Amino acid sequence: GAALACPGRKVFAMESDGAGMYTLQSLWTQARERLDVVTVIFANRAYKILRGELKQMGIADPGPKAAAMLDLGDPDLDWVKLAEGMGVPGSRARRCEEFSDQLRDAIRRPGPRLIEAAL
Repeated sequence: GAALACPGRKVFAMESDGAGMYTLQSLWTQARERLDVVTVIFANRAYKILRGELKQMGIADPGPKAAAMLDLGDPDLDWVKLAEGMGVPGSRARRCEEFSDQLRDAIRRPGPRLIEAAL
């Protein structure tokens, strides 16, 4: 929405991999509409927000089956391939220096880009 409302400005979308699983189709929209969006996926391989919700409901230890459902590591998500499959160029940063370089590059280039920040 922000990229459509302000087409002359770079937009940054920053989310975890769990949240990204709920909004994956936004990458396709970014490519289709040629939106100037840099999406940063902070990949911690878990639905951490849902674990927090369980704790708020009084479930400190959800048990092995429920815990497995909160894990995004089996199989690992490849956000670079997911982005590219939606028409968005992607890259992966495993170190701060890599992230910094990739972010600078994404800012310089028009159109959508995704950076997976591996945590």
